[in-house]
Formats: sequence, structure tokens, C-alpha cells
Amino acid sequence: MALTRDFKETIQQRARRDAAFREALLKEAVDALLSGDVETGKTVLRDYINATVGFEALAAVTKKSPKSLMRMLGPKGNPQARNFFEIVAYLQKKEGLHLKVRSA
Repeated sequence: MALTRDFKETIQQRARRDAAFREALLKEAVDALLSGDVETGKTVLRDYINATVGFEALAAVTKKSPKSLMRMLGPKGNPQARNFFEIVAYLQKKEGLHLKVRSA
């Protein structure tokens, strides 16, 4: 299902003003990916990136083109673990977080 422009703008506006919301988005993306829900994880991670650093800035840090990053996290994308963890490591650092994996 395609998201409306209003929904994307709402996510971006809330992420800009609410650090707890940004943290929850990033945690949700990583949690979904680690639990095997790759599509949801990539979607939430794209929303987080769009609402925070943007693909242009992320591309500069990862030395990958913005289009390549968008494709990796797109519906048909399949990012390599190295690329995924490089992205997550940068986003954690930028957000001032240190996510840990724990058994449930």
C-alpha cells in the first residue's frame, strides 16, 4: 500500500521534534528486521532515514549513491549485511543510541 504524502510529512514533522519517536522508529526497524519481517523493517528504516538524515547525507557517509541506498531499502531491495549494519551503526551514532540484541 502506498503511503500518502500527508502521512510521510506527518512522520517527518514528528521525527524532527520528538527524539523519543525517532528512537522508537529506529528500534522498530531493527527489531522487525531481526525478527524476520524484512519488508516492515526496510519500510520503517526508510521512513526514519527520510525523516532524519536523508539519503543524500547517508550516501556521503557510506560512500554509496543515494539511489543505491534507496534501492537497497526498497520493496525489492536485498541489502548485504555489511551495508545494513554500516547504515544502522551510523544512524545509532547520529541519534546517540546504542542498540543491543537480547533474547526474549
